Amino acid sequence: MSTVKYDEGRLMQVLVAPIVSEKATMVGEKSNAVTFKVLQNATKPEIKAAVELMFKVEVKGVSVVNIKGKSKRFGRSMGRRDHLRKAYVTLKPGQELNLSGEAA
Repeated sequence: MSTVKYDEGRLMQVLVAPIVSEKATMVGEKSNAVTFKVLQNATKPEIKAAVELMFKVEVKGVSVVNIKGKSKRFGRSMGRRDHLRKAYVTLKPGQELNLSGEAA
């Protein structure tokens, strides 16, 4: 696969936030994966490049899930939460990602 150069400014915006939930933690422990909320139009190669750039780790693979926003009622009117795109980033064996922000 040829290495494509991505715009670094764009890569900084691709990862919106890490997802910290019970499911994300279970997946992380089982398969050495980290879960991120990503931009709606982010591609798998972009997500991989962004994680490698920002966290200096080697990525084995990226799985992406699109989640429809739930319909919610606000008083009389119906609204909906934003759609969400979630990326499960699997790291190569021996790689570790420290999201807690503490110095290792």
